[in-house]
Amino acid sequence: QVQLVESGGGLVQAGGSLRLSCAASARTFSSYTMGWFRQAPGKEREFVAAISWSWSGGRTYYADSVKGRFTISRDNAKNTVYLQMNSLKPEDTAVYYCAARLGVLVTTKSDFGSWGQGTQVTVSS
Repeated sequence: QVQLVESGGGLVQAGGSLRLSCAASARTFSSYTMGWFRQAPGKEREFVAAISWSWSGGRTYYADSVKGRFTISRDNAKNTVYLQMNSLKPEDTAVYYCAARLGVLVTTKSDFGSWGQGTQVTVSS
């Protein structure tokens, strides 16, 4: 089990930017595929972005709703994954969760075994 701690959430106006961070406790962090999910009030938790484990080249994948606006990246030396969010919209308002899994990149939340507590992102119009 990997311990994950998110940070960087907050309140921002539409069109603004935020960068979320997720610090992981895993000793072999580079072996994990890392993902970001979000959950808005009354809605299901949904996939946002993922980055594959480093040995497969750190491939990235995004939900259509954030493609071109969000960027996921990882720093294996710091055991940290980031989500840079630009051109934020009110519909991006949600609790954002970091998740980790050993193995190939997937986008299904049930395939991620470790989760953080979440960080709130609120985008005002």
